[in-house]
Amino acid sequence: MRRSLLCVLELFWLSTLFYGNAEEFGGKATLTAVNRTLPAGGSLTLTCDVNESADLKYEWFRQTSSEKKSIITDKSDRVISVSEGGNYTCRAEGKNVTVIESDSVTVQETVRNRIEVKLQHSWSQIFTGETITLRCEIQGGEGKVWKYEWTAPNTNSPPTSSEYRISRVSVSHSGDYRCRGSSDYLLTGWSAAFRLTVSSSKPRATLTAHSSVIPAGGSVKLSCSVEGSAGWKFDWFRRDSEFSGAQKIGAGTSERTISISEGGIYYCRGGRGDPVFSTEDSAAVTIQKQVLAAVNLQHSWSQIFTGDTITLRCEIQGGEGKVWKYEWTAPNTNSPPTSSEYRISRVSVSHSGDYRCRGSSDYLFTGWSDAFRLTVSSSKPRATLTPQRSIIPAGGSVTLSCSVEGSAGWKFDWFRRDSVSSKAQLMRENEANRVISVSQGGLYHCRGGRGDPVYYTEDSTPVTIYKQVLAAVKLQHSWSQIFTGDTITLRCEIQGGEGKVWKYEWTAPNTNSPPTSSEYRISRVSVSHSGDYRCRGSSDYLLTGWSDAFRLTVSSSKPRATLTAQSSVIPAGGSVTLSCSVEGSAGWKFDWFRRDSVSSQIQLIRENEANRVISVSQGGLYHCRGGRGDPVYYTEDSTPITIYKQVWAVVKLQHSWSQIFTGETITLRCEIQGGEGAQWTYEWRAAKLNTPPTSNEYRIIRATESDSGGYSCRGRRDYFFSEWSDIITLTVLYKPRPVLTVSPSWLSPGASVTLNCEVEHPSAGWSFYWYKAVPDLSQKSSSYELLPDGNRTANNSYIIHGQTHTAGYVCRAGRGDPEYHTDHSQPKFVWSADVHSEASLTVSPDRVQHFTSDSVSLTCEGNFTEWRVRKFSEDGRLYSDCRRMTGSTCNINTSKSDTAVYWCESGSGEFSSAVNITVQNKYYGPVLMSPVHPVTEGMSVSLSCTEKTKTQRTLSSVFFYHNDELIQNDTRGELKISAVSKSDEGFYKCQYSGRESAQSWMSVKVAVLSPESSSFPVWLILGLVCGISFLIILLLSLYRYRKMKDSNGNKQIRPYSSGTTTDQGANQSEIHEHNSLQHDADEIHDVTYSVIELKNVGNKRKHHKSQEEHTIYSEVKAGATGIVTSLFLACSFMSASQLPS
Repeated sequence: MRRSLLCVLELFWLSTLFYGNAEEFGGKATLTAVNRTLPAGGSLTLTCDVNESADLKYEWFRQTSSEKKSIITDKSDRVISVSEGGNYTCRAEGKNVTVIESDSVTVQETVRNRIEVKLQHSWSQIFTGETITLRCEIQGGEGKVWKYEWTAPNTNSPPTSSEYRISRVSVSHSGDYRCRGSSDYLLTGWSAAFRLTVSSSKPRATLTAHSSVIPAGGSVKLSCSVEGSAGWKFDWFRRDSEFSGAQKIGAGTSERTISISEGGIYYCRGGRGDPVFSTEDSAAVTIQKQVLAAVNLQHSWSQIFTGDTITLRCEIQGGEGKVWKYEWTAPNTNSPPTSSEYRISRVSVSHSGDYRCRGSSDYLFTGWSDAFRLTVSSSKPRATLTPQRSIIPAGGSVTLSCSVEGSAGWKFDWFRRDSVSSKAQLMRENEANRVISVSQGGLYHCRGGRGDPVYYTEDSTPVTIYKQVLAAVKLQHSWSQIFTGDTITLRCEIQGGEGKVWKYEWTAPNTNSPPTSSEYRISRVSVSHSGDYRCRGSSDYLLTGWSDAFRLTVSSSKPRATLTAQSSVIPAGGSVTLSCSVEGSAGWKFDWFRRDSVSSQIQLIRENEANRVISVSQGGLYHCRGGRGDPVYYTEDSTPITIYKQVWAVVKLQHSWSQIFTGETITLRCEIQGGEGAQWTYEWRAAKLNTPPTSNEYRIIRATESDSGGYSCRGRRDYFFSEWSDIITLTVLYKPRPVLTVSPSWLSPGASVTLNCEVEHPSAGWSFYWYKAVPDLSQKSSSYELLPDGNRTANNSYIIHGQTHTAGYVCRAGRGDPEYHTDHSQPKFVWSADVHSEASLTVSPDRVQHFTSDSVSLTCEGNFTEWRVRKFSEDGRLYSDCRRMTGSTCNINTSKSDTAVYWCESGSGEFSSAVNITVQNKYYGPVLMSPVHPVTEGMSVSLSCTEKTKTQRTLSSVFFYHNDELIQNDTRGELKISAVSKSDEGFYKCQYSGRESAQSWMSVKVAVLSPESSSFPVWLILGLVCGISFLIILLLSLYRYRKMKDSNGNKQIRPYSSGTTTDQGANQSEIHEHNSLQHDADEIHDVTYSVIELKNVGNKRKHHKSQEEHTIYSEVKAGATGIVTSLFLACSFMSASQLPS
């Protein structure tokens, strides 16, 4: 206790020693200011008060929005003077005393910046409805963010921004406007008052014009103004007629003056601001435009004649598109027109004088035009016709000129008479050209016309013009050479004299009476007619001189035609050109002749052909001749020319077979395109160096490999030949062996078996033969029996229905005529696991799977003495005999190669059921103990798993799988199925310690009813069936037998045999289907089957044995005795099948 007290005292002493000078708390400072607004350029006093009276030191602090709080280092008194705005605080401290900082005091600094209210637009006068903007401008306040205050009339909520906007100002907005601003701790004073005066009346624009008349080609200035105010832009409007609407011609122009050059009613208005405030429209000002008028004659005629129709026009320059009112001053009239045209029909001398006009339209007007002096002549003018000359030279023309002296504007009509007795014809009318060129003789005159209606002059004096034309003697046919016997015609042709009636004269040798017509015809001309021929003619205003002489020369010899050929050979598919000519003369047409063989007659192939060239595509002996004139004069026949035609030869194989095999008979044909129906001689080039045939077929019987190679041919007859054909290459292959496939390989009840036969080298044209393999133990092979309907089927598939036992099949193919056969295919087997009474195979030990080196016995059982065991291995090889055969037992010391399908074949051709044997290749792998033969439905089965040990013990804790699905996994070593059903069929395997056995198939067959289940009603039914059937069949058979005997006598019956190659079933496209129970290969055609179905209708107490339907076939032959015997045997067999065993 004493020690604790001493400790406390010691601590107290120490604390007094160290903390004897501890500070005292002095409260909070108070900051006061006499005025919180600094005058511009002045200062104010701040006082810091504390409760303590001790000696204290004061600290002052200032803060602005742009500066952090900082101490005022040069101020330490309780009272200080400040000249800057800001937030101020103070505090004090002394010895052992500390005073808390005071609350802040805000001091605002009045600035000397000039502040002013300004109107945005420098408008001296404001009108009601305008939109104005006042701005508060602080000079020197740039870069600051200011808050604004406004004082304004007629508002309680002035804006706080720098702009004061008034939309649609009214008189109530008149008054003084002031503003001030503050920024941070700065404050301006109120601005000077801005006096706003708003006028209550809307202003009207004033439009003034420098002149009310626009002089012709000039302009006038218009000025628009708004009195006593500024800032206006102007819109200008114009109406171009009293009834039209005003069109804006200028919008928002800053210029108050525009220059115009069109008359109209003008007004203007001002507008300013945004949105625009518009003044009232100005008063309208009418401006008239002065234009020039002139009187013009419509036609530029220098002289006007009495009777002319003239039109004067008042044309106003620059008045286009206007509706004008016209005034005219004219001599000799009291009612001048008011339109732009002054028309005088059939003018007279009294219309001579001065004509003036003027016009007005809306805001346009003209003065009186200058005078137009019109002078009218009293006499009617006459046209004058002047020819270049009076004779038109042959082939030429003459120029005629028509004129009306001393005047212009005429168009001319031209007239002509083409004979003395004819009337004048108007040949050209209203021709603007006064000069024309004429190339026809005749009597010509002209006249002038102008105006509308036309005013005509007097007709001119007629002028006679003669036309000179040329006469020429021409031969009717343009033949360069004339032969004795020709008939010729000379013609006197007058160029340009068509349609006239001429008079002709001729001069000719060897005559005293030349014709007076235009033609000079000489029939069967002779040498004496040779010489010069001339003619001439005359008609009205036409005349000719004597024509130039036509020299006629007549040859005394008869000409021969010449035939030339482009080529003597017509290429295959082409043609040859033949030309026929008669040398030194023309005008011929040609006849063409051909002989198509040496012994045939000449045929006319073309007659009177104008073309001397023809194209021929057929060989033959050709000649030609020429003919001309009427009657026809013929030349001598040309020398004949032989033309050969080349055709194509093609070697084709008779059958479209892509492959040829050794032993086949093939036929090659030489086909000549375009040579149909002709007798040809053929040549062949063949692969073998033998003597080829001369016919169109090359036949190879029993082809060999040496027949492989190229074959080509060619042909020739009369005027035809072919080149060697393209080579066709034959490749002869070894004799093919077809491949037979069987589906399925293992039989199931009711399934069909499909056989497919494929030839090794696919080619066309095959027919197929189908055989059953019959074991032949003596030859260690099999013989083949043709299946029913298995002879020459067109389809390579064959279906067998109802096959129940193991069987082997073979196929082969054949084609051609004589038929070529392939080798037989390797035999293929379809296996049945079902055991039957005729032959069976037992396995010892009785299981599917075996270990390597196991001793396995395969025993053939049945009523036969000779047996062999056959084996079909995993690699697809067929073994025909057992290596260790003792009697009917085959002993095997198993190896992996012994995994196969096994079956027995008897010496009489029977097959046993087939079994699968699987040899376990893995030394440590287990095997599944499963039955080798199918299990009857309802029986019990045990499956187990064993290993390769000395004792081959049965394993326990085994997994059993059915179709790869785990079905048992426990300590039991066996899988027991008490009553097997069809659903238990499938693949089984076992697994032990991670090692699996191979899979084995367990087949389940339907149970056959035992004979004990039959009952008495069945016997009754059988008796009735047999009795009735016996009677019916006996009667029918007797009738049929009687009929056959009467008609055919004894019918020959031919059995099937393995060597038969009949044509039955050939060319059938469907798959041949056949029931294997119907008949074997050695059965006869005429067989009747009686089908009796037996169903067990007896006691069904033994439910584990399923019922089975039996169909029994009884063969009934054609003879009556055979029918009775067979039916009796059938009924006896059915009865025996129902007897208890």
